[in-house]
Amino acid sequence: MKNKFIISIIVCLLSGNIFPQSYIPNEEFLNTIHRHLRFLGSDLFEGRGTGDTGGYLAAKYLALEFSKLRLKPIGENNTYYQHVPMHGSMPLKESKLKIHTRDSIVNLNITDDYLLFNSGEHTLIPLPVDLVFVGYGIVAPEFDYNDYQNVDVEGKIVVMLDGEPNSDDDTYFSGNNPTLYSYPESKQRLAIAQGATGSIIIPALSSGHTDWAKYKNMFSFEDIKLSYSASKNLALMINPQKADVLFKDSGYHLEDIYKMRETNNIKSFELNTKLSFDGVYRQRDFLASNIVGMIEGSDPELKDSYLIISAHYDHLGLGPAVEGDSIYNGVFDNAIGVAAILELAREINKLETPPARSVIFIAFTGEEEGLLGSTYYTDYPIVPLYKTVANINVDGVAVFDTFKSVIGIGREYSTLSGYLEKTADEFNLSIVDIPPQFYNTETFNRSDQIAFAFAGVPAMLVLDGPDYVHMSRAEGIQKQIEYNSKIYHTPFDDLSLPVNFSAVYEHVQFLYSLCLNIANDKGQPEWYRGSPYSAARLRSIAEKR
Repeated sequence: MKNKFIISIIVCLLSGNIFPQSYIPNEEFLNTIHRHLRFLGSDLFEGRGTGDTGGYLAAKYLALEFSKLRLKPIGENNTYYQHVPMHGSMPLKESKLKIHTRDSIVNLNITDDYLLFNSGEHTLIPLPVDLVFVGYGIVAPEFDYNDYQNVDVEGKIVVMLDGEPNSDDDTYFSGNNPTLYSYPESKQRLAIAQGATGSIIIPALSSGHTDWAKYKNMFSFEDIKLSYSASKNLALMINPQKADVLFKDSGYHLEDIYKMRETNNIKSFELNTKLSFDGVYRQRDFLASNIVGMIEGSDPELKDSYLIISAHYDHLGLGPAVEGDSIYNGVFDNAIGVAAILELAREINKLETPPARSVIFIAFTGEEEGLLGSTYYTDYPIVPLYKTVANINVDGVAVFDTFKSVIGIGREYSTLSGYLEKTADEFNLSIVDIPPQFYNTETFNRSDQIAFAFAGVPAMLVLDGPDYVHMSRAEGIQKQIEYNSKIYHTPFDDLSLPVNFSAVYEHVQFLYSLCLNIANDKGQPEWYRGSPYSAARLRSIAEKR
């Protein structure tokens, strides 16, 4: 891996006319951020995979850093560790998926012909089960749309298209923007709720073909769950080149289904094929760790309430090689976020008088595997949830340029929006929404803040907005698009990436002020009336949990 990292620092320092004077990082900041990234993002840590050697090394490094910062250890046995029990499973090529037609049995091969969303013994289907095509697999009453209306799927396996109905009308499935109905997880949950035994998704075609190699790469990592998670049904994705066998003797071919899709004339119907599945897996049980430390509050009344500042330290670990590199370092996702909360801890600890409230710093494991570390923490909180006033999560920070606007992911749900507005005013920044190019109705659900929200704790993720000091909005958006399409979740998210350290510094300073505004306020954040998370808050207060 070519290390351009030190060169990036030198460029930042020598180009004094590039950055606003107020956001030129001091030498101590540069040294500490550089050191954290040099370790956490290095090949030595092998991408910090959950339950892998690199993940354990990262946990030890962070526990040592918490100790150096003199954070109070509040983990198990007065350590910085909260151990999280996990189960890993990897399907093997010996797995047997069979499609039973009227006159034959077709064997499909894992990875080449299909991929598993979930793996383990719970996916076993020893006897052939009927298949039913259910369009997109969506029930959306607000759009008077129901793919399940005219079919019986009880005890059967549903076959469905990826995505959702096409629309140019913003009031119907949000037009060209995806809604939560389009996500595989939403479709799979609904299939189970309808009584289905399992589900098969046929991925969307792009320019007449599907990049199956891309999907193979995405699904090549171990399936890791919390050891006490409920078992999930069979859920798989089938290669469109093999999907036509599902429709044999049904009166339709896959090409007909795609034509229905183009004309928005999708209909559901019984298939004349069945499926059986006998999975063979490599499995293991192990412990990974959240790293937890605290700065005790100074106010006698408020110190028994808590602000949690978090970032996930895990990434994908080792995976399929891309251009000869198999280490998914995850520098921007999320070594730099962890470096940011370490810097926040250092700065807050330097205060002559600590914040009024106690501030807890958590580096989460298993975020990339499905928010496992944060889910475990909210299932087994170290401090009571009802005394936890808020979570500020850090999943990436500004790296392209100093910025003139911020985005508060989740601000629409709670009065954390007021704290965001106050801090933005202090920094002369505007608050904007996610640009339409990145519109995602489940953005709030995509990182560790959602685990706190589900547990009733007001939570927010703060990102830099698309309005930058030294480049146009279009240029900034294009940089983000290029990162998402070419770098994100690849081995190229490594220390060779250029980093604008003035932007990092500005982001950290903003978070520092935001967190102190929350920690020193005699009031506390509350969910807005009608928020989907307010009932969980009331429940935790009633149960004193």
